Amino acid sequence: MNKPSVVSIYQGLNDVTYMPNRTPEMFGANEAFIKLADYREGGIWVGHYAGNSEWERHPVGDEFLQIIGGETTLILLIDDKEVRRSMKAGELAVVPQSVWHRFETPNGVKILTITPQPSEHQLERPE
Repeated sequence: MNKPSVVSIYQGLNDVTYMPNRTPEMFGANEAFIKLADYREGGIWVGHYAGNSEWERHPVGDEFLQIIGGETTLILLIDDKEVRRSMKAGELAVVPQSVWHRFETPNGVKILTITPQPSEHQLERPE
């Protein structure tokens, strides 16, 4: 039997490097996130950044997002339309499996994600 893991979200946020000017081109070298624990086929991460992310999707499962501090706009690509959802501290969302999404975060966010792997990333809007 596996023993339960206890990790500190706040310690993870203290350990992560704040990225004030995130751009989509930075997805390969993203110090703005730190992995807290393994979870199923992916992991649990926390991040702290401002700026914009690349498009991403997760073909093997849903992604859970919780805003811990600050705010962001989650943009989902649904039926070839960008659906924008503003999110602030205390709110959460579940991004359905294989839905392309990205974030616009002009003033900074602290976020917790439970993200299945593998993930796919694109700079340009998916067709």
